[in-house]
Amino acid sequence: MQLNEQTITRAIIETYNQKLIDNLAVDVAIAGGGPAGLVCAYYLARKGCKVALFERKLSIGGGMWGGGMMFNEIVVQKDGKRILDEFEIATKEFERGYYTADSIEAVSTLCSRAVQAGATLFNCISVEDVIIRSKKVTGLVINWSAVEMAGLHVDPLCVESRFVVDATGHPIEVIKIIEKKVDLKLLTKTGKALGEKSMWADVAEKATLDNTKEAFPGVYVAGMAANATFGSFRMGPIFGGMLLSGEKAAKLLLKRMQK
Repeated sequence: MQLNEQTITRAIIETYNQKLIDNLAVDVAIAGGGPAGLVCAYYLARKGCKVALFERKLSIGGGMWGGGMMFNEIVVQKDGKRILDEFEIATKEFERGYYTADSIEAVSTLCSRAVQAGATLFNCISVEDVIIRSKKVTGLVINWSAVEMAGLHVDPLCVESRFVVDATGHPIEVIKIIEKKVDLKLLTKTGKALGEKSMWADVAEKATLDNTKEAFPGVYVAGMAANATFGSFRMGPIFGGMLLSGEKAAKLLLKRMQK
C-alpha cells in the first residue's frame, strides 16, 4: 500500500476532533495528569463514568516521572503498594514498610490503564478558567498550553462537567482561578487556599488523604493539591498518599453522583 500524507493528516484531525467533541460534556473533568489524577480517572471510568483529564504538559504523569531528584525510582508505603499491586506495577521491599517501584513503569502503566478503563486523556491543554452556575463549578475553560506559553490572545473553549477534580499538584491551578475570579469562599477554614508547608513526609502522607475532599461546590482536590488547598505539608518522592488520594476522590465522587 502506498501511503498518502493527506490521508494521514486527515485521520489525525478527524479522529481528534471527534474525541474532543465526545468529551465536551462529561461526568468528571480532571485537571492534572499526575498520579492522583490518573488513579482517580481510572476508578471513575471503570465504574462507567464519563471522564476527561486535561494535562497542560506534553507528558502525562506529573512529578512521578522524575522519582526523587531525577533518580527514577519512587517509594510507597504498604497502603500505597496495594494500589500498585492492583495496577500490576512491580515493587520491591527495601525495608519493612518501604517499597520501591520504577517510576517509568509506574507512570506509563497508570496512563495506559486509565485509558483502557475508558477515561480520555488530553495533553498540552491548560485550564484557564472555570464555569460557574448557581454558585457551583459546572465546567472548565480550556486552551492550548502553547497559546498560554506564547502569551497569545486566543479565545478558549469550554467543557461542561458535573464535577471537577483539581489534581494540578503544588500550583492548585483550578483553586487559584476560583480564588481570583469568583467572589465566593472556598470550603477551608479561612475561605482561601491555606498554602503548602515544607516537607514532612510522615504527616503529609496522612494529610493528603484527609484533605482529599470538596474544596468548593463542585470541585474536589486530590494529591498534592489537597494539601496545598487545606494547608498541610509536602511529602517528596513517596507516592502512596497520591495514589490513595486519587482512589478516595473517585469514591467520594461516585457516592455523590449516586445521590
